[in-house]
Amino acid sequence: MKLLVVEDEPKTLQAIQQGLEESQFDVDIAYDGLIARRLALKNNYAAIITDLILPGLNGYELCRQLRAEGITTPILMLTALGETDDKISGFDAGADQYLTKPFQFTELLARVRALTKRGTNVSMTAQTLRYGGVEMNLDTKSVTRDDQPIELTAREFALLEFLMRNQGRVLSKPSIAEHVWDLNFDTGTNVVEVYINYLRKKIDKNFPKKLIHTHFGMGYMFKEE
Repeated sequence: MKLLVVEDEPKTLQAIQQGLEESQFDVDIAYDGLIARRLALKNNYAAIITDLILPGLNGYELCRQLRAEGITTPILMLTALGETDDKISGFDAGADQYLTKPFQFTELLARVRALTKRGTNVSMTAQTLRYGGVEMNLDTKSVTRDDQPIELTAREFALLEFLMRNQGRVLSKPSIAEHVWDLNFDTGTNVVEVYINYLRKKIDKNFPKKLIHTHFGMGYMFKEE
C-alpha cells in the first residue's frame, strides 16, 4: 500500500519514511502542503500522514481542500498542538485521526494500519439507517429528520451513525472515542461531549422528541423518549 507523508522537518520525515518502508509500505513524501495537495489529487493513497504546521498550505487547509475535492483517503494529522480545540479543528477539517508529538513510532504504525484496514472495508451497496424519524443514507452521506435535510460534518455523521447502529444501548465515552475517532480515550479531553452537543443542536433542538440522552456517569443513548 502506498502512503503520502507530509512533514517539513527533514529528520522527522526521514524517520517516519524509513519506519514505514521497513513495515512494507510504499511512501511518497512532501515538504509542504501545496506539493502534498498536488500529489494527493494525482495519486491513489491508502492513507495520508500530515503535519499541521506546513509551508504553503497548513494541515487544516490541506485536509479541507482535499475533502472539498472529493478525496476520501484517510488522513492522520501530526502536531505538537494537543488541546481539545486543536483536535476539534483538525476533525472538522476532515482529519480521521490526530496524533500529538512527540510520539512513539509504534503508535503511529498502529494508527496507520487501523486507517488503511478501515479504508479497505468499503461497501458498495446502498444502505440506509432509519430510527425516530431520522433517515441516514450511508452512500450519499445525507441525513434527514422528519423529511427535513440536516447538514452534518464528516465527524458528526460518523458519530450519528455509531449512535444509530447502537440505538437503545448506553455508549460510554471511551467506546465512542474508539469507534468514531479510533482514539484511546483521554480523560482530560471533552471532544466527545463537544460533538454530542453539536449533534444535539442539529438532530434534537428543533424537534419535540429528543433522541440523544445523557446517562450521567455512564455515557449516551440514542432512543425515542
